[in-house]
Amino acid sequence: MRNIVILGGGYGGLTVASELLSDRLPDDCRLTLIDRMPFQGLKTEYYALAAGTVSDIDLRVAFPVDPRLLLRYGEVLSVDLEAKRVLMEAADPVEYDLLVIALGCVDKYHGIPGAPEFSCSIQTFSSSRRTYQQVNDVKPYGQVTIVGGGLSGVEVASELRESRPDLNIRILDRGPSVLSAFPGKAQEYVRSWFLEHDVEMRGHVALSRLEQGVLYDRDDVIETDVTVWTAGIQSSPIVQAINGEKDSMGRLLLTEHYCLPSDDSVYVVGDCASLPFAPSGQAAEAQGKQVAEVIRARLRGETVRLKQIKLKGVLGSLGKKAGFGVMGRTTLMGRVPRLLKSGVLWMSKSHLG
Repeated sequence: MRNIVILGGGYGGLTVASELLSDRLPDDCRLTLIDRMPFQGLKTEYYALAAGTVSDIDLRVAFPVDPRLLLRYGEVLSVDLEAKRVLMEAADPVEYDLLVIALGCVDKYHGIPGAPEFSCSIQTFSSSRRTYQQVNDVKPYGQVTIVGGGLSGVEVASELRESRPDLNIRILDRGPSVLSAFPGKAQEYVRSWFLEHDVEMRGHVALSRLEQGVLYDRDDVIETDVTVWTAGIQSSPIVQAINGEKDSMGRLLLTEHYCLPSDDSVYVVGDCASLPFAPSGQAAEAQGKQVAEVIRARLRGETVRLKQIKLKGVLGSLGKKAGFGVMGRTTLMGRVPRLLKSGVLWMSKSHLG
């Protein structure tokens, strides 16, 4: 039997599994999906879980049930490329013939002392649950500080504002403005929304360290009750430990067919892969479809020529009634992008991409 092992059941890994199952696998092939959870968590919506505006059951997508698919749950410790096996915590190693690494990303703390210990995260389902508890245990008129003015930080701040109108909420960023990677019109729209909804914005903040209840902007003291970290990501530590050339985010450089240059039996998908665009669920799904296409052709002894991935755009929410986005050269603001994002969420929960 040829064992195809997929590490991670997120947007990229689950797409690879679903695409392979949608076609006839050769009789001598077995498909194994390994994840720490018995369902896919819709990571792009973890900000709402942390703010308390959705239940965690609303962000779960069931894995496919198929006799050709073996589901294994547990913590992956490392990948032994030479022995072609995956080492698991408190479980036997898993042997593979073809491996797909889709383990996602973790927070990047930029070497700031105290940041891992004194901030909370929305990178995993369990960390988002813990963030929800910490944020929503803050007493009325307490202070929540969000570090990072990108898409995730903006969505956390706005969702929390609707969830807890009694709280003081601030968002910090190293740059001059929130959403610095977005067009000026989107930045101005979000700034106006924050001003209208009493969310404090501070730019040009250079954090030097964090302590319990205190952040230091160089030597200036910023007091807080809870700090939520959304100031950068990097690839999974398991990927970082793999010997291979990586980009500045720790993502593995790959061939045109998304495998390691030194090992064509290992494919890398999503946030772990060095791709020509920012990490996102949309990018992971698009690449996952192509990796499945490559594997199908390989199993049949064929070759495949991949088309260039074209993403549809980026959507963000400002609570439940407003949003923003970029589609090509068009900037969207207001009700429409929020409705579009709700539609994308429904499609994900319905296994429609």
